[in-house]
Amino acid sequence: MAISASQVKELRDRTGAGMMECKRALVEVDGDIEAAIELMRKSGQAKADKKAGRIAAEGLIGIEVAPDGSRATMVEVNCETDFVAKEGEFKDFVSMVTARAMAEGTGEVEKLATVAVAADDAQSIDERRRDLIAKIGENISLRRVVQVASANGKIGAYLHGGRIGVLVDLNGGDDNVAKDIAMHVAASRPEAVSADDLDPKVVAKEKEILLAQVADSGKPPEIQEKMVTGRLNKYLKEVTLLGQPFVKDPDQSVEKYLGGHSARVSSFVRLEVGEGIEKKSEDFAAEVMAQVRGD
Repeated sequence: MAISASQVKELRDRTGAGMMECKRALVEVDGDIEAAIELMRKSGQAKADKKAGRIAAEGLIGIEVAPDGSRATMVEVNCETDFVAKEGEFKDFVSMVTARAMAEGTGEVEKLATVAVAADDAQSIDERRRDLIAKIGENISLRRVVQVASANGKIGAYLHGGRIGVLVDLNGGDDNVAKDIAMHVAASRPEAVSADDLDPKVVAKEKEILLAQVADSGKPPEIQEKMVTGRLNKYLKEVTLLGQPFVKDPDQSVEKYLGGHSARVSSFVRLEVGEGIEKKSEDFAAEVMAQVRGD
């Protein structure tokens, strides 16, 4: 049967797919709009499955904080290229995922993927993700979701360029202090709040390395021990939040800054887009051809 331009337009408006893809789907189902939508969805699922193995190391961090500052949510959603990360549809998806994670209060990616995208829309987040993959042509993955609740304080949040997100559980101080500490964590990447919070195995390994470094110094054992102690203390200051120089005033430590505002950090979480993902270097021309072929 003949497919009218109005039918193609309606299907395109409802799916966001390309004109030729819409026309092909309508021809295959004899002009039935609903059947065409179902067909395109199934096709999109297949495309999503095909792209699932591709490395997605770009993307965005999303953050939402409760109005009273008592809890917050942070998510990482990945795509393959920085170009897609800047697109409106991808940004909208990240915002939706963040809001739904906040509403559901879940810190499990698998559980969040099954949550409906809205109260009046039964489609799951994972189904919407797959639809977006089919439309955009890149692998998209929901990688991490974090929930932070403060028992007696407030949550400070900072989002840098959509790529680095920080949540800080602060007791005492005010909103400005909370944001200052979150910004510091984003910039200085501390591994723990204090030395007591570091993994003992990590500290022991560092001490082992330092002992090996001074073993051939020719110094007496007691001097070697002092050298190791001094270097270990320097290391602990460099990797802990309280020991680091405060980024906005390097003449004082973060611990001193917090003390001046009668504040204490209970914990923090820092996420950076793509950290820990091994990125594959590809020839740009080959990548473009892969997109053209629909690989």
